[in-house]
Order: sequence, then C-alpha cells, then structure tokens
Amino acid sequence: MVTVPARPAPLEFAPARACLLINDMQNAFCRKGGYLDLIGFDISGAPAVIAQVRRLMDGLRAAGATIVHSQNGFSPARHEAPGSATPIWHKSNALRYMRAHPAYDGKVLTHGTWDYEIAEELAPQKGDLVIPKSRDNGFAGTALDQQLRTRRIDTVICCGISSNVGVESNLRTAYHLEYFAMLVADATMPAGPPEVQFATEFNVERFFGWVTRTDDLLGVIATGA
Repeated sequence: MVTVPARPAPLEFAPARACLLINDMQNAFCRKGGYLDLIGFDISGAPAVIAQVRRLMDGLRAAGATIVHSQNGFSPARHEAPGSATPIWHKSNALRYMRAHPAYDGKVLTHGTWDYEIAEELAPQKGDLVIPKSRDNGFAGTALDQQLRTRRIDTVICCGISSNVGVESNLRTAYHLEYFAMLVADATMPAGPPEVQFATEFNVERFFGWVTRTDDLLGVIATGA
C-alpha cells in the first residue's frame, strides 16, 4: 500500500489493484490539425500533458498497475450515431464538424485514420488494455468495468484530454461504480479556458474523488511509502 498526497486528503491504495485510465491521448486531441485543433480549441498545453502521462505510464506500469487507454471515435459507417434520433448526432463536435465540412468527412475521429491513432509517445504496450469507445465516457457501452473487476481493480487514476469532458466523465462514473477515483491534475488539459480546469478540479475534490499531481504520485510509488 502507498499513501498519495492529495486533495482533500491523502489516499491510500495498492498499485497492483489500481489502473491508470488514460483518456483519448490521440492525435485528434494532441496534434495541430487534429480534431480538437480543427474545432478551435487551444492545444498548446498538449505536449506537457503527453510528457506527464508518459511518466505516469512508466511509473505505474513498473509498480504493477494496469494501464488502460481509451480511444474515442466512430466507424466509417458511423453506426454508433445512426441519425438525428440519437443525442450524439446533435452534440458530437466531431460529427457536426464533418457534416459542416464535407472535405473532412471520414477523417475526424474515424477508425483507421491518423486522427484516431494514439499519440506515438504513448503507444500501448504488451499487457495494456485498449478500450475503443464512441462516447466521451470510457465506461459507456464498453467492457471497461468488467475488465477492471476481473483484475480486482479498486482504484482508478484518471489523466488525459479533455479534463472537463472525457476525464471528468470517467471519474464520475468510476465513483458511482464504487471505485476510488483520483485525478492527476497536471496530466490533464481542458477543452476550454483555464477556469474550466479549476471547475473540474473543484468538482472532483469536493464531490467525486481525490486530486493529486504527477510528482506527488510518482514520488510515493518510487519509495513505496
């Protein structure tokens, strides 16, 4: 067991019963010309997030934690969003962008494309789990909960992009499924202005989990404290 400095209080957990849930670290969210950049969000913080997530991957994998990559997108036929009777048809920025810009049809968050691929610095390794999804929430319509319970995971450590969308959705759901849920704040980045990040951290700290930082987490992992 290790005890991680966190807000609102330290959290004790066993690394072997924890997972690092990495949200959507794909070219779509990390690179110029990717989906998030195309729809007008500032992605200048993405290189720093990539670096911190890589540190977390290496440190937690070495400590025996399970590494989970969620990978967001749609099939070329987009059967996951069959039409206007589904809310995602209206609310998905990616689907709306492709409808408004036919030249990008099938190129944004679409299976088999550069946009969909996980950033090469964070490529999954043998033993990692990759969870394909078509919703912001990594638990929605996937086998993630089953996979974690099979491995007797009780702590879900959340990072990635975007903190206020997929990351917070993962964290809220993990909490409601009775996992201990932790946000690594400096290994995330919002889709939106800085106050959005503050709001996510506030929500997690006060209502759904614990908030820590990469150095604090890896420090106790390294020492076993």
